[in-house]
Amino acid sequence: MSLPIFIEECTELEGTSAVDVFGNFQHKPWAMLLDTCNNQLSDGQYDIIVHSPVAKLVVKNKQLVESADAAWLSLLDIQPSTSNTCPFERLEAIHSKFKSTVDCTSKSELPFLCGALGYFAYDLNIQLDGMKDNHPAQYVAPDLAVGIYDQSLIFDNKTHKVYLCYIDSERAEELRATAYELNEHSVIPKTEKFQQLTQWKANQSESKYHQNLQIVDDYLHAGDCYQINYAQRFEAGYKGCEWDAYQKLRAVNKAPFSSFIRLDDNCILSVSPERFLQVKSGVVETKPIKGTRKRSQNSEEDKKLSDELLNSEKDKAENLMIVDLLRNDLSKHCEPHSVVVPALFKLESYPAVHHMVSTVLGKLKANSSPIQLLKGAFPGGSITGAPKHRAMQIIQELEPDKRSIYCGSIGYIGIRDDMDTSICIRTVLAENNHLYCWAGGGIVLDSDIASEYQESLDKVAKILPILAETVVDASFDASNAEEAERAEQVMNNKLAPHGMS
Repeated sequence: MSLPIFIEECTELEGTSAVDVFGNFQHKPWAMLLDTCNNQLSDGQYDIIVHSPVAKLVVKNKQLVESADAAWLSLLDIQPSTSNTCPFERLEAIHSKFKSTVDCTSKSELPFLCGALGYFAYDLNIQLDGMKDNHPAQYVAPDLAVGIYDQSLIFDNKTHKVYLCYIDSERAEELRATAYELNEHSVIPKTEKFQQLTQWKANQSESKYHQNLQIVDDYLHAGDCYQINYAQRFEAGYKGCEWDAYQKLRAVNKAPFSSFIRLDDNCILSVSPERFLQVKSGVVETKPIKGTRKRSQNSEEDKKLSDELLNSEKDKAENLMIVDLLRNDLSKHCEPHSVVVPALFKLESYPAVHHMVSTVLGKLKANSSPIQLLKGAFPGGSITGAPKHRAMQIIQELEPDKRSIYCGSIGYIGIRDDMDTSICIRTVLAENNHLYCWAGGGIVLDSDIASEYQESLDKVAKILPILAETVVDASFDASNAEEAERAEQVMNNKLAPHGMS
């Protein structure tokens, strides 16, 4: 007999936001927030809070580690997996067993309810696509961290109602009690304010970045690829509460696919504007971003920049290459002739940049699943290049550090086979008192190297300086004088900070 899902309207929380309430959970390991920032570019209706999963799947150093609460251990049949087990296939197996124990017939319009939620790092391509592991064990953060959650809090930004979805009433009571701690008598532990301790340091100088883009250009002219995404990484020291840092970022960026994830030894702070894959009632949607212009405070100049983007043949060609790649990725798991492009080269504007965005739709095959779709399209084509496999090989050859969460995905797969995932651009990894933030862009034959470098900095114009506002020591730890001079201009807002695709 299937376990029922209860959906309870939390009238005491009506009118509160997910950000208000998540402050009560943010200190808990495996607490996660999917945050639309009420941004209508994503339909921005629902925010989701989860914590205390009944099972966990973690991939670290290519090893899959699984665990489950005692009550769910036999139900989910968690058994030691072999070293060559595909993490997506294992997630599919456990998620299917979870679904088989739960009544999945709810007609509620709420997303998710219960199921799998977490992140998939870009470096899973080492296992999926046979990329070389050039920098093993570079980060504490695992390459995959997904929880199976039997309860959630869902915030409806249109009706301002809050819903508690649960299976176990006793476990739900803890979630309910923590959510209601919104007053001065709260037992939630106090946290130290976030402070960035050092200025951002890039993992390559501007001249080195130019040199590597020239190598990319050589590959393009040789016919290896049509487009290659190249990125650099920024690093800084910090102390204090990562949730405090996230709130600073979300307030400025208001990105529709924002999220905060706390694991045992690391945090993910993402203010991404880009959807990767959504599945809703069997309809698949992806919205690749390709083409960027910085914003201007002058309205006339800002309009000029957005018009320039929409009229750019180079940016349209770059966008179209990725649309074609994603049409191919989706077609493997969608019904024949169902993949269409209802919106091509549309403008979406964010606080730091204008983006050119397209939409691709398809109908999921009856014999496929959201997780199989995700596996087949991962990592997203908009942040690799085309053809994807060769582009990833060149990225692996040229980028000096692993990408970790950058260009991976965050999202959920619900028990009714609904799914929504982001592309992790504009994303910060926090671990061991270090912040890591990546930035880059898609390079094609007619790319201008200096412009590409500047564009990458434009993309994090509302990330690097926002966190660096707390730095006491204004010095910038740079590897050479050129980088130091450039960094000083950036962090003093004389130039927009460079980098991130």
